[in-house]
Amino acid sequence: MSYQPEPEFIHGTASRTGILLVNLGTPDAPTKQAVRPYLKQFLGDPRVVEIPRAVWWLILNGIILNVRPKKSAAKYASIWLPEGSPLRVYTAKQAVLLQGYLGQRTEAPFVVDYAMCYGNPGIAQAMQKLQAQNCQRILIVPLYPQYAASTTGALCDQVFDELKKTRNMPALRTIKHFHDHPGYIAALANNINEYWTKHGRPEKLLLSFHGLPKYTLEKGDPYHCECHKTARLLAQQLGLQPAQYAVTFQSRFGKQEWLQPYTSATLKELGSQKLRRLDVACPGFVADCLETLEEIAMEGREEFQQAGGGEYHYIPCLNDRNDWLQALTELVTDNLQGWLLKPDATELAQSRLRAQAMAAK
Repeated sequence: MSYQPEPEFIHGTASRTGILLVNLGTPDAPTKQAVRPYLKQFLGDPRVVEIPRAVWWLILNGIILNVRPKKSAAKYASIWLPEGSPLRVYTAKQAVLLQGYLGQRTEAPFVVDYAMCYGNPGIAQAMQKLQAQNCQRILIVPLYPQYAASTTGALCDQVFDELKKTRNMPALRTIKHFHDHPGYIAALANNINEYWTKHGRPEKLLLSFHGLPKYTLEKGDPYHCECHKTARLLAQQLGLQPAQYAVTFQSRFGKQEWLQPYTSATLKELGSQKLRRLDVACPGFVADCLETLEEIAMEGREEFQQAGGGEYHYIPCLNDRNDWLQALTELVTDNLQGWLLKPDATELAQSRLRAQAMAAK
């Protein structure tokens, strides 16, 4: 085993606690050249696509990576911000704001950073950056409210793979999920209520979550149940009756059966019923991205209205809302119990003196 070089250690330097926010990922640019390696990394992860490797390698490299990058690049171009990918822009803002909110609560030395499971900045790069800042304790915060093996599980694989190459491993904690966290649910409800205050209320609210193959549920993945719990708690907070909202799953890929009902089919069905107004929110995403801004806000509108539906409103994700960042701060603080300790200045000074004395011998 070949280990990575360790950062220089200086006696008398206070160790820090690192908090790493991690989201799914994004290409570096809305171009075919940038999208292709991103898709290769993403779809090449065995956690993401559970098909025999040899078969999937042929499909991925022979078909998908020759066809999909150009189409995906056009979709990314339609939602790209002047500062870059929306997902990266909002995740970076969340990291900066969390640093500020957490700094108001503790004098203990800590560092907040962010990474992407696929694309840049990568998890390995971010972990090395934290260790270079003397982070002897690291909390991994997957920005997936609902746990899935293909998201949080895949993220943890990369974290653990990086630790395999580390001689002096930091203490590590991970957050599994926060699908029913009171602050997260409250922020979702506040976000929707504020939108309704400005724009009026719909006939129906559609809560669309990212889809997964049905076999993931059958094999024990809790994702489906956690999505429904989030939706139920959110509906209760909004005071909605069962007939006033629906839960669906988007982004189906391939021909196998996925979690149902499908968002696309539901949009067409509701449109054919001549629904006067439909609002759609995506509680499974804490930052807007391609799936929300293009698939739901753009493609979803077209499907609904072409089927005969009326007004269509997409309600943005939590992004950099104050109440969401306060909830995230609570979540992180709860998982840092015993770690955010103010260093003992006397002990640090004595450590430096002991090191100097040993060096003088």
